[in-house]
Amino acid sequence: MDKGFPLPVADNHTRVLSMGAEPHVLSMVLAGGEGKRLMPLTADRAKPAVPFGGSYRLIDFVLSNLINAGLRRVCVLTQYKSHSLDRHVTTTWRMPTLLGDYVTPVPAQQRLGPRWFTGSADAIFQSLNLVFDEEPDYVVVFGADHVYRMDPMQMINAHIESGAGVTVAGIRMPKSIAHDFGVIQTGPDGRTIREFLEKPTDPPTIPGDDENCFVSMGNYVFTTDVLLEVLRADAADPASVHDMGGNIIPLLTSQGQAQVYDFAENVVAGSTERDQGYWRDVGTLDSYHDAHMDLVSVHPIFNLYNRRWPILTNLPPYPPAKFVEGGNAHESMVGSGTIISGAHVRTSVIASNVYVDSGAYVEGSVLMPGVRIGRNAVVRHAILDKNAVVPDNAQIGVDLERDRGLYTVSDGGIVVLGKGVTAAL
Repeated sequence: MDKGFPLPVADNHTRVLSMGAEPHVLSMVLAGGEGKRLMPLTADRAKPAVPFGGSYRLIDFVLSNLINAGLRRVCVLTQYKSHSLDRHVTTTWRMPTLLGDYVTPVPAQQRLGPRWFTGSADAIFQSLNLVFDEEPDYVVVFGADHVYRMDPMQMINAHIESGAGVTVAGIRMPKSIAHDFGVIQTGPDGRTIREFLEKPTDPPTIPGDDENCFVSMGNYVFTTDVLLEVLRADAADPASVHDMGGNIIPLLTSQGQAQVYDFAENVVAGSTERDQGYWRDVGTLDSYHDAHMDLVSVHPIFNLYNRRWPILTNLPPYPPAKFVEGGNAHESMVGSGTIISGAHVRTSVIASNVYVDSGAYVEGSVLMPGVRIGRNAVVRHAILDKNAVVPDNAQIGVDLERDRGLYTVSDGGIVVLGKGVTAAL
């Protein structure tokens, strides 16, 4: 691997500002997450590949944000059970090559020896050949498993204007729940990061706002030479766990090079006052289910129907959904190719190619592609992964004590069937 950097990157910050030049940006998406708290949905796939919203996968949200903002040179770093994710990125995110645009999956390659990625910072460090090849002024490092809309270019511009080495996206969150996240303590100016605290028991609030804290969204913008220097220092530290939030940001914070970007200042085209600033970490089964239930509410907070900042994906070539024999769906989303035959569906997200047979009742549930619900079956407050089968007369979510002995049941009482599982009678 190259040991140096071929451009005078120390001058890039000044060059971009003084010449008004368009910054050359490389985006790196960290998509190697295992997602243990989403088991069994992650038993056969990486967390960013988990389906969401009936039509998408979680990674589609961050990639849509980058592409909509004009950031079209994107490397998706993968590792854990990555086949499903690699295939989705390869077949869905095809960019025109005439101007050198690309979205490409980059699996762990053991470029620095016989070892896999040991942390998010190590994933970037082992992939620095991508940076050397692209020669960017700035490197965007975003996570791959959150649901939100954001214009990353606004954050990049704020980073350039500040002259910081790294800018961390922070979302305002009530102090009462901020202790479950990485919390950013800022100085009196509300911008300079004084300390990065991982799940503190008493999270510090934002100056001038005693009710809210800045929580890290896991999105970063680096000036390239700063990123190279800090990654090399971290790699040489035997005490480091090589984590972006746990090691890299605290190190740059101690050097006075880190600032926060307030996500509340980010405005995307087509957003409304209600959905502006929406961001969800769907890292647990309950939060994943809750986010889906918001989608089917009469006035959802997150608007999937914003055509000015669309969430992009590759939809299967199925015919429209069909309702026959009196089948119906209320307060629900129903994907293409799905047939609801004499069945009743309420407050549910039904993906493509699902079949719900006569007399069946589905309520408060998430059904992924290929699910089959038999005659007179009952499914309540459940998540059914791809190709799961509920036979005739079977019941899911009716007797939780019984379900706990057969399936995964979340703390909130959501019953989850894994991919291809057939429910017991």
